Amino acid sequence: MWEISAQHYLVVSFILFAIGVVGILTRRNMITVLMSIELVLNAANLNFIAFSFQHGNLTGQVFVVFTIAVAAGEAAVGLGIMLSLFRLRSTTELDSAMELRG
Repeated sequence: MWEISAQHYLVVSFILFAIGVVGILTRRNMITVLMSIELVLNAANLNFIAFSFQHGNLTGQVFVVFTIAVAAGEAAVGLGIMLSLFRLRSTTELDSAMELRG
């Protein structure tokens, strides 16, 4: 049988990161961009877990808990901004978000 090593986790993490970056750069819908940002954060979480597994300590898993908390806050703030944009412009397209600049 094959043994799953940290390198396998890093390859999956790279694929998740690449999909997230492509989604951020190519999509115009704010909901899709927020989901792509979550993919990038999950790729970072997978890296933390892989290196924690490789080194045999729990430090990476502690960082993952904090990263999940930051991702939850980011999602809440992003959804709040999206709701205010939708109420103002009746769309969730990022091109109409230019009015939200300070």
